[in-house]
Amino acid sequence: MISRKSEREITLMHEAGKLLASTHKEIAKMMKPGITTMEIDQFVEKYLAKHGATAEQKGYQGYPYATCASINDEICHGFPRNEPLEEGDIVTIDMVVKLNGALADSAWSYAVGEIDDEKQRLLNVTKTSLYKGIEQAVPGNRVGDIGHAIQSYVEGESFSVVREFTGHGIGESMHEEPSILHYGLPGKGPRLKEGMVITIEPMVNGGAWQSKMDDNGWTARTIDGELSAQYEHTIAITKEGPKILTEQE
Repeated sequence: MISRKSEREITLMHEAGKLLASTHKEIAKMMKPGITTMEIDQFVEKYLAKHGATAEQKGYQGYPYATCASINDEICHGFPRNEPLEEGDIVTIDMVVKLNGALADSAWSYAVGEIDDEKQRLLNVTKTSLYKGIEQAVPGNRVGDIGHAIQSYVEGESFSVVREFTGHGIGESMHEEPSILHYGLPGKGPRLKEGMVITIEPMVNGGAWQSKMDDNGWTARTIDGELSAQYEHTIAITKEGPKILTEQE
């Protein structure tokens, strides 16, 4: 069942989103060659605790960390690790924050030091595709309008959109209906209504869109070893248009 949130619920989720956004801003300052994603994970857990919040995905279906940290060809759900990041890496940090009972979810891709033009183009296209999807998140549109906007833009830039992992509703739990596909046909899927809160989180690959799973049962990576990036916001559907609850600006 698709739930619709009250203004009070959305306000609380926005407060969680503001904290999540500030966490990403702190991570951006840390993202340099030599740091480890385990250090970032430990920082996040302490930072959230300092502000009265917790990392919702820690313990979710046995997931052991406060963040997902996906490096280079890893698409999503990468485990934080102790190996230092290197100049030229790209890494996506994804987290769900719980503050005063409310949830917010956001992933961001980072360049480690200097990266080449093609890696930067992947990051730029992925981030732009997120906002093209957000533009479609208005009452009366359908989920397919979001996916079509993302897919048509990404494929027009000669990249591919991951299909095995999707966005989702979010509220009392981390994953609610509806699923938000980042591909598809306009005018298809559930209709968007005022009060819905969803995540839009395109994962974009430099090569084929298919993924393969690591032995840990969590980490998905590109099937051909090409790079992957992801950007994600939590969005409230309002009569004034999409409200980004995790905006960093």
